[in-house]
Amino acid sequence: MSTGRQWSGPGDEEPACSIERSLQILGERWSFLVLREIFAGRHKFAEIRASLGIASNLLSARLKLLVETGVLDTQTYREPGSRPRQSYHLTEAGRELWVVLAALQQWGDRHRPRPSGPSALRRVRSTARPVHVGFLDDDGREVPAADVVMLANAPAVPGPAASGSPATG
Repeated sequence: MSTGRQWSGPGDEEPACSIERSLQILGERWSFLVLREIFAGRHKFAEIRASLGIASNLLSARLKLLVETGVLDTQTYREPGSRPRQSYHLTEAGRELWVVLAALQQWGDRHRPRPSGPSALRRVRSTARPVHVGFLDDDGREVPAADVVMLANAPAVPGPAASGSPATG
């Protein structure tokens, strides 16, 4: 359901927590399933609807929100004898969600496994070697999840360091 709000990005009135802000866009079940279909190469409304079995009004609302928030972009196409329609494509922000989808899949494979095994496997394209999602440090080394902490990031306080002057101790 659209509120008529144009999404221009988070402002001061938005939640401080980036997880909460992200869930405002992606927190509904159909959002990630729609993205999964687009990552799989289904870009047309009818393809996505048929694959998911989602009601047209729900799919329209999800696609509209994902476009308004910059996760998807549209391109106009026309099939012979039909009116112009929109196809849906990932923006840079949308493509960055690939790792989030992979992390959800990895979690589901581990904690909600199917008796017949995973429906899809994550592999390196060139070697078919298995891959997993994890934390990396700035040097590209994997860090165990137990060694990762989230620290509050206090807003910068104007002062000598903010103005480029050396901070005093």
